[in-house]
Amino acid sequence: MKRPTKTRRAALCSLTAAGSLALLWTACLAPSGRIGLTAAAGVFSMAAVMEGGRRAGLLSWGASTVLALILLPDKGLAVLYGMFLGLYPVVKSCLERLSKPVLEWGGKLLYFNLALTVGRLALKLLLFPDIPAVLVYFGGNAVFLAYDFGLSQLAVRLNKLT
Repeated sequence: MKRPTKTRRAALCSLTAAGSLALLWTACLAPSGRIGLTAAAGVFSMAAVMEGGRRAGLLSWGASTVLALILLPDKGLAVLYGMFLGLYPVVKSCLERLSKPVLEWGGKLLYFNLALTVGRLALKLLLFPDIPAVLVYFGGNAVFLAYDFGLSQLAVRLNKLT
């Protein structure tokens, strides 16, 4: 792949941010599957990282997060996307460059658990004071590992297409 020009990178970031925002808007309108659609919106950040590098992924994530917080009627989905699901593909690309798998997985789990802790504290203050922490962390980590595996498999298949 050739090094992307500034114009190509700007266009890539704009298109991927628009795609993320479209899926996030669909998630707000959908009667079910909202978190799944929000996770799918993160695939656009992954595409930006794969085609334009980490800076393009960060720019795509940042633009779509700011626009989601301004435009979406469901701010909770915008926060979920901005705090974890949209940023994780960029973080994943950084962590997968580490030479040791233990450091890679440790970093991934640390990032997820930090995001989960911040989200849990916010929800605990607002809505759900009774959910046991053990249930939240074990269940959350299991879902996260499945999400990471699926995202990796999708990246492999996208690489084969290009």
